[in-house]
Amino acid sequence: MIRLIASDLDGTIITPGGTISQRTREAFLAARDAGIEIVFVTGRPYRWLDPVVEAFGGLGSVICSNGAVLYDLASGEILFSRTLSAATARTAAQIILEHEPQASFAAETTKGLHLGPGFTDPHRPMECLGELDLNGPVLDSEGIVKFLARSPHLPIDDFYGLVAEQLGQMLSVTHSAFDMSLLEMAHVEIDKAQTLRVYAERLGIAPEEVMAFGDMPNDLQMLSYAGHGYAMASGHALVRHTAEYLAPPLLEDGVAQVIEGILK
Repeated sequence: MIRLIASDLDGTIITPGGTISQRTREAFLAARDAGIEIVFVTGRPYRWLDPVVEAFGGLGSVICSNGAVLYDLASGEILFSRTLSAATARTAAQIILEHEPQASFAAETTKGLHLGPGFTDPHRPMECLGELDLNGPVLDSEGIVKFLARSPHLPIDDFYGLVAEQLGQMLSVTHSAFDMSLLEMAHVEIDKAQTLRVYAERLGIAPEEVMAFGDMPNDLQMLSYAGHGYAMASGHALVRHTAEYLAPPLLEDGVAQVIEGILK
Protein backbone atom coordinates (compact mmCIF):
# COMPACT_ATOMS: atom_id res chain seq x y z
CA MET A 1 0.00 0.00 0.00
CA ILE A 2 1.28 3.47 -0.90
CA ARG A 3 1.08 5.93 2.01
CA LEU A 4 3.46 8.64 0.77
CA ILE A 5 4.17 10.07 -2.69
CA ALA A 6 7.44 12.01 -3.04
CA SER A 7 8.00 13.83 -6.30
CA ASP A 8 10.76 15.89 -7.82
CA LEU A 9 9.61 19.07 -9.55
CA ASP A 10 11.57 20.25 -12.62
CA GLY A 11 11.52 17.71 -15.43
CA THR A 12 9.19 15.48 -13.43
CA ILE A 13 5.99 17.47 -12.90
CA ILE A 14 7.08 21.00 -13.88
CA THR A 15 7.42 21.50 -17.63
CA PRO A 16 10.24 23.46 -19.30
CA GLY A 17 7.74 26.31 -19.48
CA GLY A 18 7.53 26.37 -15.68
CA THR A 19 3.99 25.05 -15.26
CA ILE A 20 2.22 22.04 -13.71
CA SER A 21 -0.57 20.57 -15.85
CA GLN A 22 -4.16 20.37 -14.70
CA ARG A 23 -4.10 16.58 -15.00
CA THR A 24 -1.06 16.35 -12.73
CA ARG A 25 -2.61 18.75 -10.24
CA GLU A 26 -5.81 16.71 -10.11
CA ALA A 27 -3.90 13.44 -9.66
CA PHE A 28 -2.00 14.73 -6.63
CA LEU A 29 -5.13 16.22 -5.08
CA ALA A 30 -6.97 12.93 -5.61
CA ALA A 31 -4.12 11.08 -3.91
CA ARG A 32 -4.30 13.43 -0.95
CA ASP A 33 -8.07 13.00 -0.76
CA ALA A 34 -7.46 9.24 -0.68
CA GLY A 35 -5.32 9.69 2.45
CA ILE A 36 -1.89 9.55 0.82
CA GLU A 37 0.72 11.97 2.15
CA ILE A 38 2.33 14.25 -0.45
CA VAL A 39 5.80 15.78 -0.28
CA PHE A 40 7.68 17.51 -3.08
CA VAL A 41 11.44 16.98 -3.14
CA THR A 42 13.46 19.42 -5.23
CA GLY A 43 16.82 20.97 -5.87
CA ARG A 44 15.09 24.35 -6.00
CA PRO A 45 15.49 26.77 -3.10
CA TYR A 46 12.34 27.46 -1.12
CA ARG A 47 12.14 30.87 -2.79
CA TRP A 48 11.38 29.25 -6.16
CA LEU A 49 8.21 27.34 -5.33
CA ASP A 50 5.72 29.56 -7.17
CA PRO A 51 4.56 26.78 -9.58
CA VAL A 52 3.78 24.55 -6.58
CA VAL A 53 1.91 27.28 -4.75
CA GLU A 54 -0.03 28.19 -7.89
CA ALA A 55 -1.04 24.56 -8.47
CA PHE A 56 -1.58 23.34 -4.92
CA GLY A 57 -1.68 26.31 -2.56
CA GLY A 58 -0.39 25.35 0.89
CA LEU A 59 -0.26 21.62 0.22
CA GLY A 60 2.08 20.13 2.82
CA SER A 61 5.84 20.44 3.03
CA VAL A 62 8.59 20.68 0.43
CA ILE A 63 12.08 19.25 0.78
CA CYS A 64 14.23 21.89 -0.94
CA SER A 65 17.86 22.40 -1.96
CA ASN A 66 18.38 18.65 -2.51
CA GLY A 67 17.41 17.85 1.06
CA ALA A 68 19.15 20.64 2.95
CA VAL A 69 15.89 22.45 3.77
CA LEU A 70 12.42 21.33 4.83
CA TYR A 71 9.95 24.11 4.09
CA ASP A 72 6.32 24.36 5.18
CA LEU A 73 4.11 25.80 2.43
CA ALA A 74 1.24 26.61 4.75
CA SER A 75 3.24 28.72 7.22
CA GLY A 76 5.98 29.87 4.85
CA GLU A 77 8.62 28.81 7.37
CA ILE A 78 11.81 26.75 7.24
CA LEU A 79 11.24 23.76 9.53
CA PHE A 80 14.72 22.27 9.14
CA SER A 81 18.03 23.17 7.52
CA ARG A 82 21.43 21.47 7.35
CA THR A 83 24.17 23.86 6.30
CA LEU A 84 27.83 23.71 5.37
CA SER A 85 30.54 26.17 6.34
CA ALA A 86 32.20 28.83 4.22
CA ALA A 87 35.52 27.11 4.92
CA THR A 88 34.24 23.90 3.30
CA ALA A 89 32.97 25.89 0.31
CA ARG A 90 36.39 27.57 -0.04
CA THR A 91 38.14 24.20 -0.08
CA ALA A 92 35.67 22.88 -2.63
CA ALA A 93 36.23 25.91 -4.85
CA GLN A 94 39.99 25.39 -4.75
CA ILE A 95 39.62 21.73 -5.75
CA ILE A 96 37.24 22.58 -8.59
CA LEU A 97 39.47 25.34 -9.95
CA GLU A 98 42.38 22.91 -10.15
CA HIS A 99 40.36 20.85 -12.62
CA GLU A 100 38.28 23.58 -14.24
CA PRO A 101 40.03 26.99 -14.05
CA GLN A 102 37.07 28.70 -15.74
CA ALA A 103 34.56 27.59 -13.12
CA SER A 104 32.37 30.20 -11.42
CA PHE A 105 30.55 29.89 -8.11
CA ALA A 106 27.42 30.81 -6.16
CA ALA A 107 26.00 29.95 -2.76
CA GLU A 108 22.37 29.48 -1.77
CA THR A 109 21.87 30.25 1.93
CA THR A 110 18.85 30.13 4.20
CA LYS A 111 18.30 33.79 3.26
CA GLY A 112 18.95 33.82 -0.50
CA LEU A 113 21.50 33.61 -3.30
CA HIS A 114 25.04 35.02 -3.37
CA LEU A 115 26.62 35.20 -6.83
CA GLY A 116 30.28 35.05 -7.80
CA PRO A 117 31.77 36.75 -10.89
CA GLY A 118 30.74 35.17 -14.17
CA PHE A 119 28.19 32.78 -12.68
CA THR A 120 25.12 34.16 -14.43
CA ASP A 121 24.33 34.55 -18.10
CA PRO A 122 23.97 38.32 -18.73
CA HIS A 123 20.83 37.52 -20.74
CA ARG A 124 19.36 35.59 -17.81
CA PRO A 125 19.80 37.76 -14.71
CA MET A 126 19.15 36.17 -11.32
CA GLU A 127 17.83 37.84 -8.20
CA CYS A 128 20.42 37.68 -5.45
CA LEU A 129 21.36 39.12 -2.08
CA GLY A 130 24.78 40.23 -3.22
CA GLU A 131 28.23 39.17 -4.35
CA LEU A 132 29.69 35.89 -3.16
CA ASP A 133 32.37 36.38 -0.48
CA LEU A 134 33.80 33.05 0.65
CA ASN A 135 36.07 34.79 3.16
CA GLY A 136 33.57 37.02 4.93
CA PRO A 137 31.22 36.30 7.84
CA VAL A 138 27.90 36.52 5.97
CA LEU A 139 27.78 32.99 4.57
CA ASP A 140 28.40 31.40 7.95
CA SER A 141 25.85 33.64 9.65
CA GLU A 142 23.18 32.73 7.08
CA GLY A 143 24.23 29.10 6.56
CA ILE A 144 25.02 27.65 3.11
CA VAL A 145 22.45 25.08 2.08
CA LYS A 146 23.80 24.63 -1.46
CA PHE A 147 27.15 25.56 -2.99
CA LEU A 148 27.11 25.82 -6.79
CA ALA A 149 29.86 25.57 -9.39
CA ARG A 150 29.33 26.24 -13.08
CA SER A 151 31.53 25.33 -16.04
CA PRO A 152 31.12 27.47 -19.17
CA HIS A 153 32.24 24.74 -21.58
CA LEU A 154 32.55 21.25 -20.01
CA PRO A 155 29.60 18.87 -20.42
CA ILE A 156 28.07 18.29 -17.01
CA ASP A 157 28.88 14.58 -16.82
CA ASP A 158 32.54 15.37 -17.61
CA PHE A 159 32.61 18.21 -15.09
CA TYR A 160 31.10 15.98 -12.43
CA GLY A 161 33.48 13.13 -13.24
CA LEU A 162 36.56 15.34 -12.79
CA VAL A 163 35.79 16.39 -9.22
CA ALA A 164 33.11 14.16 -7.70
CA GLU A 165 35.41 11.61 -6.08
CA GLN A 166 37.62 14.20 -4.41
CA LEU A 167 34.73 16.44 -3.34
CA GLY A 168 32.69 13.47 -2.16
CA GLN A 169 34.94 13.08 0.86
CA MET A 170 33.54 16.29 2.36
CA LEU A 171 30.37 17.15 0.44
CA SER A 172 27.30 15.63 -1.11
CA VAL A 173 27.74 16.33 -4.85
CA THR A 174 25.16 15.98 -7.60
CA HIS A 175 23.67 17.73 -10.62
CA SER A 176 20.16 18.32 -11.92
CA ALA A 177 20.16 21.25 -14.37
CA PHE A 178 19.30 20.29 -17.94
CA ASP A 179 20.44 23.53 -19.57
CA MET A 180 23.81 24.26 -17.95
CA SER A 181 26.87 22.48 -16.57
CA LEU A 182 26.16 22.99 -12.88
CA LEU A 183 27.43 21.10 -9.84
CA GLU A 184 25.27 21.21 -6.70
CA MET A 185 27.01 20.63 -3.38
CA ALA A 186 25.61 20.33 0.14
CA HIS A 187 26.51 19.01 3.57
CA VAL A 188 28.11 15.58 3.22
CA GLU A 189 25.25 13.90 5.10
CA ILE A 190 22.51 15.51 3.00
CA ASP A 191 20.73 14.34 -0.12
CA LYS A 192 17.08 13.99 -1.10
CA ALA A 193 16.84 10.47 0.29
CA GLN A 194 18.26 11.30 3.72
CA THR A 195 15.73 14.03 4.40
CA LEU A 196 12.88 12.06 2.84
CA ARG A 197 13.73 9.12 5.11
CA VAL A 198 13.53 11.30 8.22
CA TYR A 199 10.29 12.85 6.98
CA ALA A 200 8.71 9.44 6.35
CA GLU A 201 9.88 7.98 9.66
CA ARG A 202 8.28 10.86 11.55
CA LEU A 203 5.00 9.89 9.90
CA GLY A 204 5.52 6.22 10.70
CA ILE A 205 5.84 5.34 7.01
CA ALA A 206 8.20 2.57 5.87
CA PRO A 207 10.25 2.76 2.63
CA GLU A 208 8.10 0.11 0.96
CA GLU A 209 5.09 2.41 1.45
CA VAL A 210 6.78 5.27 -0.43
CA MET A 211 6.37 6.01 -4.13
CA ALA A 212 8.91 8.48 -5.58
CA PHE A 213 9.39 10.14 -8.97
CA GLY A 214 12.47 11.85 -10.43
CA ASP A 215 14.35 12.52 -13.64
CA MET A 216 17.93 13.57 -12.84
CA PRO A 217 20.99 12.21 -10.98
CA ASN A 218 20.12 14.18 -7.86
CA ASP A 219 17.04 11.93 -7.60
CA LEU A 220 18.91 8.61 -7.66
CA GLN A 221 19.21 8.11 -3.88
CA MET A 222 15.56 9.01 -3.38
CA LEU A 223 14.40 6.56 -6.04
CA SER A 224 16.54 3.82 -4.51
CA TYR A 225 15.19 4.53 -1.02
CA ALA A 226 11.54 4.37 -2.07
CA GLY A 227 9.96 0.96 -2.40
CA HIS A 228 8.41 2.23 -5.64
CA GLY A 229 10.98 4.48 -7.34
CA TYR A 230 10.01 5.76 -10.80
CA ALA A 231 12.37 7.42 -13.27
CA MET A 232 10.79 9.61 -15.92
CA ALA A 233 11.06 8.19 -19.44
CA SER A 234 12.06 11.70 -20.49
CA GLY A 235 14.81 11.91 -17.84
CA HIS A 236 18.57 11.43 -17.67
CA ALA A 237 19.84 8.11 -19.09
CA LEU A 238 21.59 7.15 -15.85
CA VAL A 239 18.37 7.58 -13.89
CA ARG A 240 16.30 5.64 -16.42
CA HIS A 241 18.74 2.74 -16.34
CA THR A 242 19.08 2.72 -12.54
CA ALA A 243 15.51 3.07 -11.27
CA GLU A 244 13.38 0.00 -10.75
CA TYR A 245 10.33 1.49 -12.47
CA LEU A 246 9.76 3.82 -15.42
CA ALA A 247 7.02 6.44 -15.66
CA PRO A 248 5.83 7.87 -18.99
CA PRO A 249 7.42 11.16 -20.11
CA LEU A 250 6.77 14.48 -18.43
CA LEU A 251 4.89 15.93 -21.40
CA GLU A 252 2.54 12.94 -21.31
CA ASP A 253 1.76 13.62 -17.62
CA GLY A 254 3.70 10.51 -16.66
CA VAL A 255 3.47 11.02 -12.91
CA ALA A 256 -0.25 11.62 -13.14
CA GLN A 257 -0.67 8.42 -15.15
CA VAL A 258 1.05 6.34 -12.46
CA ILE A 259 -0.89 7.98 -9.62
CA GLU A 260 -4.18 7.48 -11.45
CA GLY A 261 -3.26 3.82 -11.83
CA ILE A 262 -2.72 3.22 -8.11
CA LEU A 263 -5.93 5.05 -7.20
CA LYS A 264 -8.11 2.83 -9.39
